Amino acid sequence: MKGSESAAPPALVHLALAVGGFAIGTTEFATMSLLPYFAHDLGIDAPTAGNVISAYALGVVVGAPTIAVLAARLSRRTLLIALMALFALANGLSGLAPSYHWMLLFRFLSGLPHGAYFGIAALVAAGVVPVERRTTAVSRVMLGLTVATIVGVPIANLAGQMIGWRWGFAIVAALALATALLIALFAPRDPPPHDASPLRELGALRKAQVWLTLAIGAIGFGGLFAVYTYLADTMLAVTRVPATMIPLALVAFGLGMTAGNLIIPRFADRALMPSAGGLLVWAAGVLALWPLAAPHLPTLLIAIFAIGTGGALGTVLQTRLMDVAGDAQALAAALNHSAFNTANALGPLLGGMAIRAGYGWTSTGLVGSALALGGLAIWAVSYRLTRR
Repeated sequence: MKGSESAAPPALVHLALAVGGFAIGTTEFATMSLLPYFAHDLGIDAPTAGNVISAYALGVVVGAPTIAVLAARLSRRTLLIALMALFALANGLSGLAPSYHWMLLFRFLSGLPHGAYFGIAALVAAGVVPVERRTTAVSRVMLGLTVATIVGVPIANLAGQMIGWRWGFAIVAALALATALLIALFAPRDPPPHDASPLRELGALRKAQVWLTLAIGAIGFGGLFAVYTYLADTMLAVTRVPATMIPLALVAFGLGMTAGNLIIPRFADRALMPSAGGLLVWAAGVLALWPLAAPHLPTLLIAIFAIGTGGALGTVLQTRLMDVAGDAQALAAALNHSAFNTANALGPLLGGMAIRAGYGWTSTGLVGSALALGGLAIWAVSYRLTRR
């Protein structure tokens, strides 16, 4: 039985929500790929520009739980439309940022709706399909993000090279407005539960398994961001290819993420936690090979594809939170994206520290492998408690 009824077919609901994921994925990952260009324009070096990525991630970390709690009595449809309107405004302002400090502020504001949007969208997507297909439904929303890494990010990167990095944010603002319209047309009009309240949502914070699941994402996913944030610089300085080759690597990464989100949920619907553990082992291995793969374009493309497949961890942990959150579904779902954007802040920070310390651009792979192993250790604790 479906958890909620929609006048539109589930496929249209998922498509509307996935367009929002496409907008978010484009701005999140394109900002990383445009880092050399806005760093030059704003007069800062690459590691300092990495703070702009961290500011967005901090916005997600702060915004996801705050919005989920304060908006507990709003209908999910209304909340999603409002979040996309805010997202459009903040990204439009990012494209107009006159200085580094204004850019930090606007990227922080852009991050505020991110976690709450994906969290609520995942609940809406899962609510219009049978319970045994939840992970697949969530993966369809996340496909918007992964397709963005194939289509949206390379286009934004090319736009940044050809007509200026600011146009990348203008594209995202237009996509966000389109999402708000699609959600208004197709999302279910379900009212919030009669007993919904901020206090009930805060109940998620009393559950140890919620915290462990969030910690797996916050640590274990950081390696992907450590490598991806400095991918463009690594290709220019280590692989020594022209800038026109950067979009090719971005497409390879996006194809990896898309493949992961198409394949892994089929296994996760049957064996959720083992799938998460397997992804962390895989990530630790492929990230450790990054220093060997990066000097040559063919091996770099294979490696970045493999690293991208680890992005399916977000979908798997989103479903895990549905299982362990009890009645506090909205806050737990939103916090998943706080956790992953903690990883988005932690990975570039530690990667930048390794680069500044003189270990080279490819040291981000070893930093990432260590973070994946840290996430695996937390997974082992959570899995053991579950089996008990």
